[in-house]
Amino acid sequence: MDVNGIQSYLPHRYPMLLVDRIVELAPDRIVGIKNVTRNEWFFEGHFPDVPVMPGVLIVEALAQCAGTLVLKYVPDRDKKMVLLISIREAKFRRQVVPGDQLRLEMNVIKRKETLAIMAGKAIVDGIVVAEAELMCKLADKPQQEEAAKP
Repeated sequence: MDVNGIQSYLPHRYPMLLVDRIVELAPDRIVGIKNVTRNEWFFEGHFPDVPVMPGVLIVEALAQCAGTLVLKYVPDRDKKMVLLISIREAKFRRQVVPGDQLRLEMNVIKRKETLAIMAGKAIVDGIVVAEAELMCKLADKPQQEEAAKP
C-alpha cells in the first residue's frame, strides 16, 4: 500500500504522516516503512548540526501503522478514527538519522471491539532502534459541524 492508500485510512497529512508505505498487512500484524530524509521538518530544530529523529515521532510512526491496521478491518471506517491512549515500555536503543529506513513492525497482543494493544518495533538495517507497547482506541469521528466549533 502506498502513501495514497495509507491516507485513505488515516486522517494524517504532511507533515505529520510518518509512514511512506505498508509492505505487510494481516489481521494481527502490519509492517510499514518510513524513509528518513535530511529535509524532514523536525531536523530544523532537532538538531540542526546533528540531525536525530525525535523518539516521540518514531513512536508516532508506529502508532500510525497501528491505526492503519485497526481501521483496515472496520466496516464503517470512514466514520471512525483511532486514538493513541497509552504508551508502555518505550525504549530507544539507537539514534535514527537521515538516510535511515525505518521498518515499523506492529503485532496485535490483544484486540477487542474498540481497543487494541499492540507491540511494536522500529528497525534500521536489521537492528531494533526503538520499541513500545501501544494501546489504541477506536472512536467515532466528530461530526463536521462539531469539529468546526472552537
